[in-house]
Amino acid sequence: MKLTSFKYKTRKGPDYRHGEKMTFIDIKKTFNLGNIRIGKWVTREEKELAANVIFDSLADLAFILALPPEVIGLRGTLNLAFGTGGQMGVQAHYAPYRRELALAKNAGAGALAHEFWHAFDHYISDKAFEIDTPFNSSSLPLFASDCWLKNKTIKPHPLNERLMAIFDSVLLSENGLDKSDYVIKSVEADLALSQSYYAQPTEMMARAFESVIEYCAEINNPYLVSGTLKNDTLHLYPDLDHRYRIYEALLAYFKPLGIALS
Repeated sequence: MKLTSFKYKTRKGPDYRHGEKMTFIDIKKTFNLGNIRIGKWVTREEKELAANVIFDSLADLAFILALPPEVIGLRGTLNLAFGTGGQMGVQAHYAPYRRELALAKNAGAGALAHEFWHAFDHYISDKAFEIDTPFNSSSLPLFASDCWLKNKTIKPHPLNERLMAIFDSVLLSENGLDKSDYVIKSVEADLALSQSYYAQPTEMMARAFESVIEYCAEINNPYLVSGTLKNDTLHLYPDLDHRYRIYEALLAYFKPLGIALS
């Protein structure tokens, strides 16, 4: 779906802008983002439309998570790129070494929530776990979901305990004694395709997160998230009952986080 064909009438949610047009400067200030890069082939019209759509999407994300908008920028460490040389068929990606969430100009719709989780998962890792390797080292970046799987030592803090409850709610069975059905289905998907992707903890967490965001009945934003309820992809996401449990765990973490940072 091309950005220029995206219609606001497809989004259902609060009116944050009250008819005002936003710019990428507004996005940077409102959500406390770091650097913003715009591709040189992005036209003025595309840039203006993208700013409004991305602003609404980040505001929707903050609303769903009960967060102040400025928290979305992860204390100014999250950078944003739009239309800066994407790859064929790739909607968006998170580049950990740049701490940058990049959205493709003509195919970024629906992937923002997924990539935001990757950014958060990366950002929170050294705040939630004792990590031996410094963040700025040349080794592969660690994500909190990887640390959880590797049983890294958890830094004592009430919010970190709630963060662990999110991982438990996604990756463990309801009684906490076995893998969740979602993990089992993800492993089966990888086996069927002879690959290692869907069952990676980082990817399972990102898909679970975006599925919960789309599950929110109050908001329907196809630019923020799309496709987790389709019949042909439903097996790659937590089922609806599981999403509700994950949603409760997410709110139990993000809501007090938002209050603490307000």
